[in-house]
Amino acid sequence: MLTRFAPSPTGPLHLGHAYSALTVWRVAQELGGTALLRIEDFDTQRCRPEYERAIYDDLRWLGLDWPAPVRRSSDHLAEYDAVLDALAARGLLYPCSCSRRDIVAAGAEVGWDGPVYPGTCRHRPLEDARPGDALRLDLARALAAIDRPLAFTEIGPLHPGTHLIDPAELVARSGDPVLRRSGNGDPAYHLGAPHDDALQGITHVVRGADLWRATFLHVVLQALMGWPTPSYHHHDLIRDASGKRLAKINAATALASYRAEGLTPTDIRKLVGL
Repeated sequence: MLTRFAPSPTGPLHLGHAYSALTVWRVAQELGGTALLRIEDFDTQRCRPEYERAIYDDLRWLGLDWPAPVRRSSDHLAEYDAVLDALAARGLLYPCSCSRRDIVAAGAEVGWDGPVYPGTCRHRPLEDARPGDALRLDLARALAAIDRPLAFTEIGPLHPGTHLIDPAELVARSGDPVLRRSGNGDPAYHLGAPHDDALQGITHVVRGADLWRATFLHVVLQALMGWPTPSYHHHDLIRDASGKRLAKINAATALASYRAEGLTPTDIRKLVGL
């Protein structure tokens, strides 16, 4: 059994991260496995070395440890490019220059994660790609290339059981996902996370409930690339008094702030209900 905690160093860890990390290590302990730390620094514009150093400090302060070396996603960009090349060779990618405003202006339906991309650039061949374009997966074509039912098993308390993916619903509610971001060409989460899980042999993915629907897209990538599908455990989110999910910009909930106030790791566990 192998699981992972994979934060992005775009800001200080907060109570929500503490809850997720502690849950990852608890599940690993309960199942007699190992928890890895992985630094998902796909967003090269927002990630900072000081935030990465703080991740190590905060997790060790919580009493957590992990095997070395730690995988840092930005050290492996050629691997993500190789996956994109493989998908492109099968005619499953296309360039996209649409902004979020363009997508909304095109009358996009609201799906699982905001406006569903309406396919404005789907007709464009890769040879038409311009500097700064994103790369999207043609989801309907990708699903048509998969000759077996798609399913995954959820072992967490929120959605327990085996879930069969409905291709038509996935296309309608998700749309064509971005695999390479616009601008500087950073790999997108939907590419990097399932790739790294497969490469590291992750058997159980433990993460927040906000990524529940991302799992449906990740299972598609796993099928296309011949990667194994792990078991999944999606946990509740820690929210503020108004019910809003905690964000890294809220310094009041940063673990470093609680440490400075003299709180202990036991106090943090109590604050997040553990």
